[in-house]
Amino acid sequence: MKDITPQQNKVLNCIKVYIKGTGFPPTRSDICKEMGFKSPNSAETHLRALEKKGFISIASGASRGITIIGEESEQESGSIETDNYPIIGLVAAGSPTLASENIEKQVPCPSNFFGSPFDYFLRVKGLSMKDAGIMEDDLIAVQKTHDVKNGDIVVARIDDEVTVKYFTKPSNDKIVLEPANDDFSDIEVDLRSEEFFLEGKYIGLIREN
Repeated sequence: MKDITPQQNKVLNCIKVYIKGTGFPPTRSDICKEMGFKSPNSAETHLRALEKKGFISIASGASRGITIIGEESEQESGSIETDNYPIIGLVAAGSPTLASENIEKQVPCPSNFFGSPFDYFLRVKGLSMKDAGIMEDDLIAVQKTHDVKNGDIVVARIDDEVTVKYFTKPSNDKIVLEPANDDFSDIEVDLRSEEFFLEGKYIGLIREN
């Protein structure tokens, strides 16, 4: 089999997660929803590339006719590592993000699904990042880290409110959190007088429906 690109690997893992969770393969539309593709043609292009490289087979005329090639042997050899990750819903005021009362459930996901390590999923509330392709109820993968740079999408806590925004630090005592939606205003944080905590960095997303 030929080498797989990072994006093709994400699509392949998406198919595996979908089959494990539902018992049957995804449609092109399902893959678009999970991966955030705008067109079924994008899903089709990746599927045909995966088929050509020998990772999947596609049955003609069947919307769910995708079969993973060598799936059983791969799982037996342990080459696909799947971990359980918590989904964080609304964060209770004053509680740590990963506190038990904030966890909706645990979901299985290959540890290399996004190409970078992550620690949990956060369910998005609101449309302040819609122009970045992040919609309400999306599950964003978050890496717990303080190592971020200007322009990164971060999960931050200001006082008791958790928010997802673009990160900019124009000076040592000021942070600006920028939305990706013109209907929302920037959030300016004065570190001299306001509590600010960086929960982590956005790695990728899964769209459930």
